[in-house]
Amino acid sequence: MAHKGDHSDARRIRLEKLERLREMGINPYPYRFRPSHRAGELIAQGEALLASGERVAVAGRLVALRDMGKAAFAHIKDDHRRLQIYLRKDAMGDEAFAVFQLCDLGDYVGLHGPLMRTRTGELTLRAERFELLAKAIRPLPVPKVEVRGGEQVVHDEVRDVEFRYRQRYADLALNDDVARVFRQRSLIVQTLREYLLEQGYLEVETPVLQPIYGGAAATPFTTHHKALDIPLYLRIATELYLKRLVVGGFDRVFEIGKDFRNEGIDRSHNPEFTMVEFYEAYADYHDMMEHFEAIYERCALAVHGSTRFTYQGQSLDVRRPWQRITFLQALGELAGIDFAALSDEAVSQHLERNGIELEGGYNRGMALAALFEALCESRLIQPTFIVDFPKETTALCKQHRSDPDLVERFEPYIAGWELGNAYSELNDPLVQNALFEEQEARRHGGHLETHPYDADFIRAMEYGMPPMGGIGLGVDRMVMLLLDQPNIRDVLLFPTLRPES
Repeated sequence: MAHKGDHSDARRIRLEKLERLREMGINPYPYRFRPSHRAGELIAQGEALLASGERVAVAGRLVALRDMGKAAFAHIKDDHRRLQIYLRKDAMGDEAFAVFQLCDLGDYVGLHGPLMRTRTGELTLRAERFELLAKAIRPLPVPKVEVRGGEQVVHDEVRDVEFRYRQRYADLALNDDVARVFRQRSLIVQTLREYLLEQGYLEVETPVLQPIYGGAAATPFTTHHKALDIPLYLRIATELYLKRLVVGGFDRVFEIGKDFRNEGIDRSHNPEFTMVEFYEAYADYHDMMEHFEAIYERCALAVHGSTRFTYQGQSLDVRRPWQRITFLQALGELAGIDFAALSDEAVSQHLERNGIELEGGYNRGMALAALFEALCESRLIQPTFIVDFPKETTALCKQHRSDPDLVERFEPYIAGWELGNAYSELNDPLVQNALFEEQEARRHGGHLETHPYDADFIRAMEYGMPPMGGIGLGVDRMVMLLLDQPNIRDVLLFPTLRPES
């Protein structure tokens, strides 16, 4: 990449050109332009437009230029599609060509004219009219483009990932592969939404600012509302508000939106992330497993045309049905230890041996969950549901119908990642009240990431809450998996970063 001084010189030269344009009476930032076609449409309809000789109008960013004195070839990029343009002074007129000669890579331009093919057969717009639409005064780092066997090979100079994440606008302008990831992300979210709508779910919106956070064990972001003089929290989950809506008679509801957790940042965690949560009256966790695997299958088909794809060299297949393994069975098979037969003292020894320290003191269920995370998760490669967790791991889940020490909860795993969380939802207000009180006691004992007591949610349950199944599905991780992206920042347009120094 160019040195900082080089960019300063280039910016100064561009500012001088900007002044010369204004002296010529040219507005370098006009109000509008009316394209008749997008670049992709011209490419798709090229033969018909060539045959008709129709004049078209197209606009885009100037990304390549070969000046030949009184003529020039160039490329514009419109909606991340490249189109060649050909400009001649005698066809455009002296003034328009003079304006073109003050253009630089990165400028937005508009052109009118017919299509033609060059000697090499490339579809090209032959410009008869030219307009400058926006003068770029800061040069983009320009990748080198090499032609091998008729194919363009881009040698991307922008390898600094911090530059790419901080200046995503430049990253998108330069890197078509990056733009393609975010187009496919949009397709995945659209496919997810369409599935839920087809299943009769109602899309809703619930508060992002909440007086009591809940629905997960996590640390919230805290703020203060001046007029009401109360603390508020950015939501860590949408669960409790969506369940209130089921109480209100919306039997199937979902929300796709941002959650916020004041926790660490790594390759699979960002403080702001996208979740979909959906709740279905009269269903249980078995029904929700079917929804989860159907969603993954459909989204894979949408982006790959197949349920098979590769993530970081691992071949995966999300075709239904997925494997189901109980939590204790997984500990036995993957960790090689029969934890069901171990005393609390033996479990504590395993914690110590693996360097695990529990917040708020020893708790058998939480200890087993910590050991599962340390010893088993990374070994769950093909799509797998881990089902029937210790009752201590959640305060919002129904007791297992055949084992009072367990709850009807599942977590789905692919490629060593936990991708969501789902329950047969607890709907007994007296049991829920007792579990909230137990969580409060654990908080006072030093376990900070516990569920706060929510009196209004208990009141809602007391009006009558039907049996239901519910799911929280991490959208960002799903996108990472399906699009083979190694870091969550590669699937977030604007990831959270430290301020620039």
